This record gives sequence, structure tokens and C-alpha cells, in this order.
Amino acid sequence: MRATIGTDPEEAARRLRAGELVALPTETVYGLGANALDPAAVAGIFAAKNRPRFDPLILHQSSAERALAWARRVPADAERLAACWPGPLTLVLERAAGVPDLVTAGLNTVALRVPAHPLTRTVLEAVEFPVAAPSANPFGYVSPVTAAHVAAQLGERVDYILDGGPCRVGVESTIVGFPGGRPTVLRKGGTPVERIEELLGTEVAVRTHGSSRPEAPGMLTHHYSPGLPLWLTENAPEPGTAERAAVRFGEPAGNAHEYTLSATGDLEEAARNLFGILRQLAEAGYGAAQVALVPERGLGRAINDRLRRAAERG
Repeated sequence: MRATIGTDPEEAARRLRAGELVALPTETVYGLGANALDPAAVAGIFAAKNRPRFDPLILHQSSAERALAWARRVPADAERLAACWPGPLTLVLERAAGVPDLVTAGLNTVALRVPAHPLTRTVLEAVEFPVAAPSANPFGYVSPVTAAHVAAQLGERVDYILDGGPCRVGVESTIVGFPGGRPTVLRKGGTPVERIEELLGTEVAVRTHGSSRPEAPGMLTHHYSPGLPLWLTENAPEPGTAERAAVRFGEPAGNAHEYTLSATGDLEEAARNLFGILRQLAEAGYGAAQVALVPERGLGRAINDRLRRAAERG
């Protein structure tokens, strides 16, 4: 049966309490949510996405106070970074008692986030439990940034889709952990590394993508697959053809087989457009696409990270 699509946060909260799967809008991408304290509901997330159980989930809460209550201890640097909440940042901290092993993939840490979307924050305020929610797409594929994307990919496996319109950021949250006590960016995302360093007053370590045993969500090498080969270039791509599309940045499309992340060179616009364009390439039936990388600064780091992993073979 196809999922119901609606705009009622009370209905979303009711269904979460009933152990159902609910797709929720965030400022980054749509998440596939379930009661994090209900093992059957959490198992449903992994089954719906075909997600391996060694890949941990993020716990979402309505406030920093509620989120950090699930950490055994909170380093001073984590408290400073919590100033980004609500927003596109996830903190990986030592888990408190009561966090299920299934959510953390058996790790002694837990990923915590306070999303900024008003509809989802209303849902989170209404429920008595944290909501576990990875991106609402089949595992390894392009993340959804509209309710229609969720319905197209998981419509038969989700009970309710809360339609909050297009996501305004368009790439997943930045993840920061504290291995060895040092703040480390484990996944680049919607909060630029520069902002994290500004809040902490120091440079931070930044991990490259790729892990066969991830210590946080979204760290696997081959991810965000659009379903066709991508060839990345540091320069402007060659003109697009009916067989091979071109994706540009900072310049307009030259023909019908070319797409532009942002004709004006706006990285925020490029992030919003990224996953939607990758979907369009697959839907149009191209055999491949050549994609221009964007400047490696601000949100550009997250965009290039997604492109590099989408281009991984295997």
C-alpha cells in the first residue's frame, strides 16, 4: 500500500507512537523516522532502506537539552557546537544508558541532532522519545529533498510522509565526533567546517570519506549513487550530448543535455540543487555524466564529498 502524504505533524506524531515509519522533512534532506526506543520500529528502518545494521543511526530531538540527555558526558567543545542547534549539525558523543544497541550499531557512541525544520520540530516536541532517522531513500542512493522523492523510492515501505516542501540546505548534516578528545569532522555537510572552527576557536581535524566499519552515519565510500556513472572534472565539463550529460557550476547550461548546479556560482544554491539534478540525470536515461567539482570551501566541501562518493565504482 502506498504511503499517505500529508502536512499534519499531529498525525505524524501519532503514527510514530504507534510504531510506524514516518518520513520527516528537515532542513537538510528528508529522514525516515521511527521511535528510537522501539526495537521493532527501528528494525523497520533498516528493512525499508535495505540498510546494513553496522551503519548507525542519528537520534533527533526537539532541543539541545533533550538531545544531550542521551550522552553519558558532554565535552566543553560539544557544548560550544550545540550553539548550531537547531541546524545541520550532528554530534557523536559517548552514549548514555538506555540508548539501544541497534541504533548505535553496537558502538559506545551515539549520534545526536536537533533539526531546524518547523514541522518536524513540532513532531519531536509532541513525542516522548527520540526519533531515529537516516535519510529516507534506499541505502546507498541519492538522498530525497522533497516528499515526492520519498514517495517515488520508498512509497510502498513508509506509513506516512510529512510534506514540508523542498529542503532548504539539500545535503546532510555535518557530523562532528571527539575521538581521543579532539573535535573531528567525520562527515562534511550543511554546517561548513569554517563555522565549526569559528565556534571552537581552533582548526579541527577533517576525515576523508570512506570506512568499511563506520563510526558515524554516512561514512561509507560508495554512497549517493544516482544510478549512472559520473566522471568528475576540476574544469568546465565538455558539452553535453544525448548519451552523456554535463553538469556545470558557475556558468549557464549550453544545451538541453546540460545542467547547472548554480549559474551564478552560489554554493548554497548548488547544495540545494545537487541531489535533485542527480535524480534528473538518472530519470532522463543518460549513459553517463561529466560533473564539474565546485570550489573546496564552505558548503563546497560537502558537495564535492557527495560527488566523489557518488562517482565511486563498486
